[in-house]
Amino acid sequence: MANKNTSEIKINVELDENRVPEKLSWAAVEGGVELESAKAFMLSVWNSDERATKCIELWTKDMSVDEMKIFFHQTLLSMTETFQRATGDEKMSATMQDFCDYFAEKLELKAK
Repeated sequence: MANKNTSEIKINVELDENRVPEKLSWAAVEGGVELESAKAFMLSVWNSDERATKCIELWTKDMSVDEMKIFFHQTLLSMTETFQRATGDEKMSATMQDFCDYFAEKLELKAK
């Protein structure tokens, strides 16, 4: 029997009395993250049998709207880069990048 390598990513969610996230933290020891605090996270997993994406999105109640706007912009940028690497589709990647620029401009996240 061959040895299987595994890696673990842990996400901890501390909730208030109304089950609203107060604190988020995560660890990925093999990736060099022992325990790091966070104010938000998005996790998407692909279920190929259902041909559907399952998602978990959480953010702490003290995350500001401005932080959320930046978080979304950076997430969109990351998705654009990942899409390009995963598909090699330069044309759609450029279109996605254009949207990221538009998003940032409309939210006044960077200079016009």
